[in-house]
Amino acid sequence: MLKKITLVALMGLSASAMAGQWQVKLGGSVVAPTQDTFVDGLGTFEADHEYAFTPSVEYFFNDNISTELLLAAPINHDVQLAGTDVVRIKHLPPTLTAKYHFKNSTGFTPYIGVGGTAFVAWDEETKGALTGLDVKVKEDFGFAGQIGFNFQPADAKNWGVFFDARYAQLSPEVTAKTAAGDTPAKFDLDIDPMVYTIGYSYKF
Repeated sequence: MLKKITLVALMGLSASAMAGQWQVKLGGSVVAPTQDTFVDGLGTFEADHEYAFTPSVEYFFNDNISTELLLAAPINHDVQLAGTDVVRIKHLPPTLTAKYHFKNSTGFTPYIGVGGTAFVAWDEETKGALTGLDVKVKEDFGFAGQIGFNFQPADAKNWGVFFDARYAQLSPEVTAKTAAGDTPAKFDLDIDPMVYTIGYSYKF
């Protein structure tokens, strides 16, 4: 599914590469989960806040319409049980949104966007109360929403600064078991994070 989404996005961008402008954005983000998960016999799991370097590539079809692919360096995400770290998950959060920019006569350009996101996990590590359990986290896909603004000073030709907030609907399936032959426990880890990003933009 992720490969199909990426392929469609790249084909769409390539087909129109001579019609508009590209923009590269370099940002730092706070990933703030909004949900927790209660599992019978185990307790309440909650993903911790994390920080990430989140570059993105954006293509403008015209002054108002664009599409943006959010990338990130691999994120080490800690999951807590009763306030104690018990699982660390390394993952990537590629997100593709279609955006509308409200152009006006000022240097501030607000925008909104909708699209899809993914949770691509690998290298799960257990610790604390869950040390010794075999934990696997499955890929997940969900809805993404975005709102923000770009500010370009009057004397800046291509550079600008931006801030945006994104919501990602993500609840990856977690499978945990203690030994071969045991019936594994399965549950959806509700994360649904808000992602707050600030950074620089460059259009060419």
